[in-house]
Amino acid sequence: MPNEQDTTDVVSLLIGGKVHGTWTKYEVDSDLMIPADAWQVELGMPAGQFPPIVEEGALTEVRIGNDTVMTGRIDEINHTVSKGTNDLSISGRDGAGVLVDCSSPIFTAKLATLAEITANVIKPLGLTKIRIDADKTAVTEKINVEPGDTAWDTLVHAAEANGLWPWFEPDGTLVVGGPDYSKPPVASLIMNRNGRGNNLISLAHTRSMCDRYSEVTVLGQSHGTAVETGQNAIRATVQDQSVKLYRPKVVTDHDAINRETARSRARKIISDSRLKGRTLSAKVRGHRTSDGVLWTPGQRIHVKSEPHRIDGIFFLMSRRFVGGRGEGSVTILTLKEDGVWVLDAHPHTRAKKRAKGRTAKGEILEIIDVG
Repeated sequence: MPNEQDTTDVVSLLIGGKVHGTWTKYEVDSDLMIPADAWQVELGMPAGQFPPIVEEGALTEVRIGNDTVMTGRIDEINHTVSKGTNDLSISGRDGAGVLVDCSSPIFTAKLATLAEITANVIKPLGLTKIRIDADKTAVTEKINVEPGDTAWDTLVHAAEANGLWPWFEPDGTLVVGGPDYSKPPVASLIMNRNGRGNNLISLAHTRSMCDRYSEVTVLGQSHGTAVETGQNAIRATVQDQSVKLYRPKVVTDHDAINRETARSRARKIISDSRLKGRTLSAKVRGHRTSDGVLWTPGQRIHVKSEPHRIDGIFFLMSRRFVGGRGEGSVTILTLKEDGVWVLDAHPHTRAKKRAKGRTAKGEILEIIDVG
């Protein structure tokens, strides 16, 4: 791991072609489950003012060493002056920030591809780089964006309909894809009782029964059309055998218009339940692996801890770079079970009518052994 003086861990901001650094404190967050990655830096200015080019809304590139880790805009600037102090705090987010804050462009489209829908949502808001990481995607028969929808919600609904999820790459490219569990682990995190070979500052292992379910039942309905009759007794149940207590969950999903979508929805709730049930929080020195690669959500990591009786591969869901003058640099990693975060295709519709006449007729029962 890099030591505290390694220049490859120096955090800087590129704003208007000029590089700014030497922070008294900084944090750079990235989380696959949170729409907008964020950063914050603090600086003492005993000798004067910060350059005027640093203003809210300015395009900013966050770098660690020579590597770009985030591209976005400044959200907020806080300049505090008091007796003996002259401090500046700057914070911002990546490209998802404007999608979370702003309403979606209103449009209606028929037979639209995921790439076309994505472009219609983000390009009016100043974002142009798009990559669809999927072998194939579905063509949406009709999409109708209404006033009040945020751009991020519209984008997520289009991605989820294809079993995908959106996030931003460091260079500002919007990627719509999913986790790749075939990638080899990028590093090994070790904690031995005798201290030999350890490269972890700390490791916390949290297991929780909250939001865990032994079985999930999804109820839905579909309306009749000119060529198909409606269904009002759509029902699918999925069981999780790793939950030993009886903890049932029943969900009414108006988007579950057939048995297959109901079953996919139940499987997704079970996998999300398991995702919440186990977390590793690791703290390491520096911001890179032993091979010099920056820690990045989506990586797979081998964790071996004798005190926790853990020896396996985990999925990096989020990471936080923290450091500052005189503090050294550390990274906080949030790890989840490998292969548990799944993205089943789940279309979203506008229909929100209450389903009627639910019975056990046509029920699908699936048992998942995730022990």
